[in-house]
Amino acid sequence: MEAGLQTMFIFPGQGSQYVGMGSDIYEKFDAAKKVYEQANEVLGFDIQQLSFEGPAEELNLTRNTQPALLTHSIACLEVFKELTEGEMKPAVAAGHSLGEYSALVASGALTFEEALKLVQRRGQLMGEFGRGKMIAFRANLETVREFADRFYCGIGGCNLPEQTVVGGSEKDLQALAEYADSIGQRGIPLNTEGAFHTYLMVSAAEAFRPALDEANMVTPTCKVFSNYTGDYHGEDPSSIKAYLFFQLFNPVKWIWSVQQALNDGVNFIIEFGGGIGKGEGPSEKRPNLQGITKKAYRGLDIQGTYLPAINQKTIEDTVEKIKEEIFSA
Repeated sequence: MEAGLQTMFIFPGQGSQYVGMGSDIYEKFDAAKKVYEQANEVLGFDIQQLSFEGPAEELNLTRNTQPALLTHSIACLEVFKELTEGEMKPAVAAGHSLGEYSALVASGALTFEEALKLVQRRGQLMGEFGRGKMIAFRANLETVREFADRFYCGIGGCNLPEQTVVGGSEKDLQALAEYADSIGQRGIPLNTEGAFHTYLMVSAAEAFRPALDEANMVTPTCKVFSNYTGDYHGEDPSSIKAYLFFQLFNPVKWIWSVQQALNDGVNFIIEFGGGIGKGEGPSEKRPNLQGITKKAYRGLDIQGTYLPAINQKTIEDTVEKIKEEIFSA
């Protein structure tokens, strides 16, 4: 394998689900079949059918979206591992919001079964306690916070240096949006069941804590980023659980994590699972985190490689490229 290669596996979060995800790899790879069969057994319902056939209205409910996306991400990862014979191991793993649980599975800190139980409960509670809405602005954190605070809205995520997500009650968010528009900061409404990663999710986090306390978690085998801090998790599972608790009602510091990873020498990033875009089938989808990742590379003037592994075609293409350019080096 090429010397000096520092690989990071990344996983998308809610918003990257679509009807049909996973159907292509399920049909071709036994590794994917095993993941979906295990998920059905753990969850107690047919996540395979919901993911492959919908309806979209059901798949987009938070309680269903979260286990469906986790399952798809891990299915993509397991197919990739099978095709590379497990030779491509991450030095770092990271996931956006829900994707942090996929990253913990990839690191060995959580089993797939344990992560499924957690995200099923997490999704149920976020849907149950969820209230308010979210809106994204093309502006930096400092600029957005100046006008968000006065309308009792909270910062929900920092995806790029110039992209900040805000959440609040529908009334407060409407007032915020009107004010922001008046000063030339037009926001983009997001389709969520609540103001995720803001103070409006505190009740969901309190109800979720017992599930975290009971979860079987071990020390990760590679570095894993925390959305809550934007820095690496420590080795103590109890600390990881605490950060997952705080993650529910604090901003996702995604761009901080990506920038730190690149500054620390990560030069090869692979994204697993999900997909966005208007196309209907898996082959027509594009990766959710690709744009953010490439902008981070450019912003830091760092040379590196990004590759997707989100469906049959991209997994096979990525594996072929790895075998030709890395394993043969």
